[in-house]
Amino acid sequence: MILPYKPDVAFGVHPELGVAAAVADDRPHLDEVLRKHHFRYSQDLDVYLLPEGTPHNTAVRTVAAATREFQDSGLSVAADPRIMLPPPIPTRDNVAALTTQPGQSLTALTGELHELRRSADVADVLEQILDEHDGAVGDLEEFVDTAAAWCERLDTPSGRELGQHLRTIAHHVALLGDRLVDAQLDLSVMPDVTPKDAPPLADVPLPKRHEIPSVTHTARARAAVASSPKRPADLAAAPEEAPRSTTAPPSPRRTR
Repeated sequence: MILPYKPDVAFGVHPELGVAAAVADDRPHLDEVLRKHHFRYSQDLDVYLLPEGTPHNTAVRTVAAATREFQDSGLSVAADPRIMLPPPIPTRDNVAALTTQPGQSLTALTGELHELRRSADVADVLEQILDEHDGAVGDLEEFVDTAAAWCERLDTPSGRELGQHLRTIAHHVALLGDRLVDAQLDLSVMPDVTPKDAPPLADVPLPKRHEIPSVTHTARARAAVASSPKRPADLAAAPEEAPRSTTAPPSPRRTR
């Protein structure tokens, strides 16, 4: 990585040793902060390294925390964006590895909602969560399924029982994805725009979980017949909503 200036600290990725940090000089403060965040100096390589086996997410959070501390001290920091790329998910022999990509943070997407005015824009954000390859819902289902397989691998009665429980949770996550798809489709055809005098979203109190009202059939029907940029007004809507199957369809994650 060639930089137009020399930063006080630079974070990068070593092909075999993981995340590394290099410093501009031997100032004690640089060494102190890096050691505080579990980096250790390698005299042979003249760089700081995290302990072997540090999980990817832990490494990313560590770099972010150290960077904030350096910047709060008025120091300049550079970081290789490849630090954000997670390693591929292990697979069985003769099965192509699943290449992972850095997904959008749910926190960042929630922040985006505060700036949006149109229903269709909210639908676009929700679609990112539901993306077949990089969406948070599919990632969560795959994570729970993998946790279930880990428990089953213990080959004990309690492990098999917990594995089955986690498989059930993964099934519920898939059902949650189906419900969110319904909501995303409803939002995409709603012509509603937030009034200019509406209070900021942060000022609207969130209902308690057990008080969240269900979406009525009338509301769904009204959204279905409404026109939007994505659905011309002259398209005829179905006179009645078709009953939804209670059986969860197979997850798209199974076919990647």
